[in-house]
Amino acid sequence: MGRLCATPEQLAARCEQPAPANVEALLARASADVEAALIAAVYDVAAGDVAEVLVEAVCAQVEYWLAIGSDGITTGEAWDAVSIGPVSLSGRRGAPAPVVVAGVELAPRAYQALHVSGLLPGEVSDAW
Repeated sequence: MGRLCATPEQLAARCEQPAPANVEALLARASADVEAALIAAVYDVAAGDVAEVLVEAVCAQVEYWLAIGSDGITTGEAWDAVSIGPVSLSGRRGAPAPVVVAGVELAPRAYQALHVSGLLPGEVSDAW
């Protein structure tokens, strides 16, 4: 597994419930997604605030997956309508739609944490 940007304890504290059995895999996938979304971002990695934003974004990503019934690989969302031949899908129901950043689907709250902090690629923040 890759580098984890958050710990099981941080996730449990933010979700206010015990971490699921597959927490390490979920945190690894969420960390990889957040890092991929930040691939062209420029920020001071030594800044303590950056580490806290990464923890928040990763935990928000996992929390979103748990809420929609996803494992970070497959989706748990329901579609309004589905056809198989010749494929036709309609809008998703339930959870808010993810935000696509650099080809990565981020949970709305993960995106918000990264956006507000100015960490997303192409955004300049003098906070760092």
